[in-house]
Amino acid sequence: MDDPTLLRYSRHLLLEEIGIEGQARFARASVLVVGAGGLGSPAAMYLVAAGIGRLVLFDGDLVDLTNLQRQIAHTTARIGQPKAASAAQTLAELNPLVAIEAHNQRLGAAELAALLPGIDVVLDCSDNRVTRYAVNRACVVAGVPLVWGSASGFSGQVAVHDLRQEGEPCYACLFPEGPGEDDACATTGVFAPLTGVIGALQAAEALRLIGAFGTRAGGLLTLDARDMEFQRLRFTKDPLCSVCGHPR
Repeated sequence: MDDPTLLRYSRHLLLEEIGIEGQARFARASVLVVGAGGLGSPAAMYLVAAGIGRLVLFDGDLVDLTNLQRQIAHTTARIGQPKAASAAQTLAELNPLVAIEAHNQRLGAAELAALLPGIDVVLDCSDNRVTRYAVNRACVVAGVPLVWGSASGFSGQVAVHDLRQEGEPCYACLFPEGPGEDDACATTGVFAPLTGVIGALQAAEALRLIGAFGTRAGGLLTLDARDMEFQRLRFTKDPLCSVCGHPR
């Protein structure tokens, strides 16, 4: 690392759990972030600030005035622009050392199959179950760790599925695939800082996986932001899961 790079990451280098070796792991890592909205904005910004080597971002929506209450990667001047491009501009200004690949489209099965062999961790910051199930299926097949989050109203959730590990439950073990409605912010509302908390937790979990430090807690972490109460719920692999309940 040259002197400016050492200065940029100096507060990480001071941490025994990270140091030069851990920061080098970050710099070699590729992370896929699905969604550049309320969760994807803070998650991507912290990953880029932390010095991830390559960040791939997918989002097919445009910046809307209603997004700006919580989607901090975007600005008023960028209303009407693709979210992926808007977020990429913010991320590049935050840390020009990171390679950022922005795709102004929804992430489909074909893109997932092509991308995942070169990805170290996937962050699902999407807002619909079709995408969640598709990302989970692809991560199970590829054996790539998945960190997903959700935020609606005052309720947030985060879980890590380290699908490199034998016997690890997947997203569908917890939420089986099936018909149902998505909770839309347009109808349910969402507490603005909640998305920042959950997105930051997703980034932290991704960095812990890449840096290989800390203790694996597992389970589903939930937050009720009305009272700022966290709970961790344990769950195990479902042997009858339609996605991972059979040999890969």
